[in-house]
Amino acid sequence: MSKSLLIVDDSPSVRQMVEATLKSANYKVKAAKDGQEGLNLAKSEQFDFVLTDQNMPNMDGLTLIKSLRGLPAYTRTPIIVLTTEASDEMKTQGRAAGATGWMVKPFDPSKLLAVVAKVLN
Repeated sequence: MSKSLLIVDDSPSVRQMVEATLKSANYKVKAAKDGQEGLNLAKSEQFDFVLTDQNMPNMDGLTLIKSLRGLPAYTRTPIIVLTTEASDEMKTQGRAAGATGWMVKPFDPSKLLAVVAKVLN
């Protein structure tokens, strides 16, 4: 059975590229346009992995991570941040919020697939 993944990014082009990359590896993928929509999806169904942008309207990535970590179903779910933010301070804030890892845009599709496979196994 394929794993179910949630991607959260306000950029339609990034969502499309990430979704196409993950579907090429036979993952089931759902996408949300911001943290609030992502949180609502995560409350309505269980995902095995979450990939989130940081800077989004309505709810940013760190707030989404903190909200997900507060839900019993997501205490151990891998959550990776995919963002243009590359400072050590932001990465530290991400770890404190509960992020599993951090990737900087633009993403390399093969690296993304390797990271997803690693955290899911």
